[in-house]
Amino acid sequence: MTVLPPAPPADLLRHQDPRVADLLLGELTRQSTTLQLIAAENFTSPAVLAALGSPLANKYAEGYPAARHHGGCEIVDAAERLAVDRAKALFGAEHANVQPHSGSSAVLAAYAALLRPGDTVLAMGLHFGGHLTHGSPANFSGRWFDFVGYGVDADSGLVDYAQVRALARAHRPKAIVCGSISYPRHLDYAAFRAIADEVGAHLIADAAHPIGLVAGGAAPSPVPYADVVCATTHKVLRGPRGGMLLCGGDLAERIDRAVFPFTQAGAQMNAIAAKAVAFGEAATPDFAAYARRVVANARALAAALAAEGLSVTTGGTDTHLLTVDPAPLGVDARTARGRLAAAGLVLDTCALPYGDARGLRLGTAAVTTQGMGEAEMARIGRLLGTVLKQTNEKAEKAEGARTRHVREAVVELTGRFPPYPEQLAP
Repeated sequence: MTVLPPAPPADLLRHQDPRVADLLLGELTRQSTTLQLIAAENFTSPAVLAALGSPLANKYAEGYPAARHHGGCEIVDAAERLAVDRAKALFGAEHANVQPHSGSSAVLAAYAALLRPGDTVLAMGLHFGGHLTHGSPANFSGRWFDFVGYGVDADSGLVDYAQVRALARAHRPKAIVCGSISYPRHLDYAAFRAIADEVGAHLIADAAHPIGLVAGGAAPSPVPYADVVCATTHKVLRGPRGGMLLCGGDLAERIDRAVFPFTQAGAQMNAIAAKAVAFGEAATPDFAAYARRVVANARALAAALAAEGLSVTTGGTDTHLLTVDPAPLGVDARTARGRLAAAGLVLDTCALPYGDARGLRLGTAAVTTQGMGEAEMARIGRLLGTVLKQTNEKAEKAEGARTRHVREAVVELTGRFPPYPEQLAP
């Protein structure tokens, strides 16, 4: 019996469900005609998308390779082993778990493996750039554990390691978490390790943002220092949306059991195959060059925004992300985000240290994937400044004309750097 390949997914979806096909086309158009400056987003390769849309999505595979609760897992076992082996080689880790559905799932598993409800945890305070899983009262972390927050120096915006040490000595946490969603500088993992050892705490690195730069050799690795590294597989790493955990062999069994059966059941095998593809891509010289360009572009964008009058926190960036305060231009962050979205510049707001004001968080991973360089970053900075700068013309008509002008420039720029040169439209 001959097994025929399925019809091209795009043609099939357009024929069977044109409404959904239109939605997918609309999103592709949005991504292709606006500037994606959200620090947590990127464009995966067509190969990663192909794995996500593969028949592996049909397979139920609770458990781990050679120890599944379902039959017929021979192929998906091989896919997961490949993803694990590539992750271990890419990051120099003794053990990798590639099953977490997200970065938050990975953090939950790390806590489950190392902590008990009620334990004290030291992590970056939410107002300084900590993630929801670092103690938010709306999140499981803040409800199950006693979090103590450390911050950054008021003048420099850099992590205050003396404060981290003092808080660790005072509170004797069971774990210290190093990581942030908006800290633009490299963390000193050796300093965190020394503090954790001094108070007998586990060190958990939440490397969701920098892990792609680590893969490309453009950021220091937390793997030699942390007991457990939690990460996402998207962002700069440019894989599918998902999570992973890296640890030493001594914690491998505890981490695996914390993922399955404690926090998750069936693994998403199509996503795991897509992670394997992304890890393979990240192991190439091309990806290392890409990671360096991401950082160079972030620094160029920071300089361009400073030249436009925005206040850049910490004075710049070492990574793919930067945070800025638009207040010097006479606009608050939420209003700024709305104006920029109307002009085709898509980005986030974020907390700013000390006070209730919010800032803008930008990232250069996606635009770098599109092939843009430092010249384009300078232009993006000027476009952003054009949208936000106050003028003497208060008329709504004048503001609308300015927005339309920038929107046309964004369309022209993205047209020269399409995220997917070969059309993927449904």
